[in-house]
Amino acid sequence: MANTVKISSCELINADCLEFIQTLPENSVDLIVTDPPYFKVKPEGWDNQWKGDDDYLKWLDQCLAQFWRVLKPAGSLYLFCGHRLASDIEIMMRERFNVLNHIIWAKPSGRWNGCNKESLRAYFPATERILFAEHYQGPYRPKDDGDEAKGRALKQHVMAPLISYFRDARAALGITAKQIADATGKKNMVSHWFSASQWQLPNESDYLKLQSLFARVAEEKHQRGELEKSHYQLVSTYSELNRQYMELLSEYKHLRRYFGVTVQVPYTDVWTHKPVQFYPGNIRAKNRQKCCSR
Repeated sequence: MANTVKISSCELINADCLEFIQTLPENSVDLIVTDPPYFKVKPEGWDNQWKGDDDYLKWLDQCLAQFWRVLKPAGSLYLFCGHRLASDIEIMMRERFNVLNHIIWAKPSGRWNGCNKESLRAYFPATERILFAEHYQGPYRPKDDGDEAKGRALKQHVMAPLISYFRDARAALGITAKQIADATGKKNMVSHWFSASQWQLPNESDYLKLQSLFARVAEEKHQRGELEKSHYQLVSTYSELNRQYMELLSEYKHLRRYFGVTVQVPYTDVWTHKPVQFYPGNIRAKNRQKCCSR
């Protein structure tokens, strides 16, 4: 069973990560910062417990599957890894996550300062890697719809009264796209004025031409269905609906994956944090905490 310690508002749990994470509910975590064993980097049992690279990657993929399950649609994932298997891990991650950055942690000091350069047969590894990822947006392996699609759907919903006004009038009179293009001289605007996709309000000049066309067709067919409202009324309605749309869009943006940087913290994909110097009781997490205090 997990050992739990509370420090201020934080709860630290000492347990097997793969076992414990399965007890967490889906879509319950905003941020995952994980520093799994790099495999064959440290002369410790915990870093050499797998039969080989394939066995290690299989275990890590099981962790990634659980990360995908518990991470919220707008959550973020930071995964630390060593240079040797970084490319293998990134390719594997891309099967489940949208990798945004392959961050290089370039340490300003390290073991290479004391190495025998003449004996090297390859460049000395002076970096660690941090893979920064999010959930895929739709339609490719999504956990939620994409921002752009949501924005379009929101606008269509808010502008529905105006969209219906134009679309219903056209349907009632059976006016064709050619008739609209001939009347206004703008054949590419029919879908924007009379459908929900990328809807736009006609300007006053075009609207007057549309009113004339609809009134003539309505008279010829002896039925109602003309565009009765003035352009001023439509502009007034549009302004109010657009205000509502912008307010809702602003609220929605607060639900997006959070990302914020300033000039005081690293904002490129190369980080140069100095590692915490070794001392008795030093743990790897202290270095990672310094990197991710952003």
